[in-house]
Amino acid sequence: MKQLFFRVVVAALLLGAFAAPAPALAKVAVGEAAPDFTLTDSNGKPQSLSQYKGKTVVLEWNNPQCPFVAKHYSGNMQRQQADAVASGVVWLTINSAAPGKEGSMDGAAANAYVGKVAAKQTAYVLDPNGTAGHLYAARTTPHMYVIDPAGVVRYMGGIDSIPSTDKDDLPKATQYVRQALAELKDGKPVSVPTSQPYGCSVKYGS
Repeated sequence: MKQLFFRVVVAALLLGAFAAPAPALAKVAVGEAAPDFTLTDSNGKPQSLSQYKGKTVVLEWNNPQCPFVAKHYSGNMQRQQADAVASGVVWLTINSAAPGKEGSMDGAAANAYVGKVAAKQTAYVLDPNGTAGHLYAARTTPHMYVIDPAGVVRYMGGIDSIPSTDKDDLPKATQYVRQALAELKDGKPVSVPTSQPYGCSVKYGS
């Protein structure tokens, strides 16, 4: 019995020694400055938040293999991206999946995905080390943030009000990101500044 106990304790200690700690997620808050980052997009170009100072920016966390993402890329996400970009908003789609994890892609695969779904974002940004994901405490795909021209977070949470994978729910849902962008454009405060994000977990490295 003592020998079995000793083996269990040793196994537990070894597991603790070699298990990587969970990444510490930052605390981003509405009304506070959005943290800057510099990453590379699917075309090999650098993308940073600071380079878009003076513009409204949307950050969208993405995993092409997530059914919640697929729901919104049945047309809803593309329409919102197109409308936002046409009005001068910068829309950055960010993939924080670690290499080997579900949804991880290189630039060529990301461009193929963007073409396949006819996405309309400003850039598809690759974040394999989870740099931006950790800065923003992004938890789900999608997880959405709206940042005003002064670089202040004005909305964070889900893209809409119905947490499901059923695209038939889209017409019934309040589209929080679209609503926030419209209110900012009209010089109004964002009426729903936070909501519960929903979707698949962001596939950070272990």
